[in-house]
Amino acid sequence: MLRFTCGSFSISEIMEIFQLVDRNGTPAGQAARQECHGNPLLIHLVVHLHVLDSTGRLFLQKRAKDKDTNPGLWDTSVGGHVSAGESVADALAREAREELSIDARGARFLYAYLSEGDFESEYAQCFAMTWTGAVRPNPEEIEEGRFFTMAEVRGLLGTGTLTPLFEREWPMFTRALSPRPPSAAGR
Repeated sequence: MLRFTCGSFSISEIMEIFQLVDRNGTPAGQAARQECHGNPLLIHLVVHLHVLDSTGRLFLQKRAKDKDTNPGLWDTSVGGHVSAGESVADALAREAREELSIDARGARFLYAYLSEGDFESEYAQCFAMTWTGAVRPNPEEIEEGRFFTMAEVRGLLGTGTLTPLFEREWPMFTRALSPRPPSAAGR
């Protein structure tokens, strides 16, 4: 892929059109990347993928220093915007390929949530999967990446090394992974 730079944005970023949604995640139009980043009234749809290895360690990516949001901070394994008209499944597959060169077809849906901030508002559709193959972080997007134990991730909380969105999502993620007690109907 060719990338041209125009100021602090690449041409591919300038031409990106995001899927807008309402507070419930229902499609509500589209807007250019530069309109969404900086305008928290425009809620755009994103996907997050939590990649675990066979021992239960979580892969985190350190965002490239030239990213317009949270540069140099550790973040979700895979995260990206859903393009206007693109399905969540297609966006998840595309982002997993682009960022880590992995196949996300085995991912399972965990939860969705709205994150509102001063700079942007995102509606995140979150997934998880176990991956036993090679993980090859894309150096254009990711400074570095590695698998962390859950205890190591807990130790990073509140230190300023994780993105605020990842820290907000962490309790939801750990609840989604926790075994659930049997329901009364299942007894």
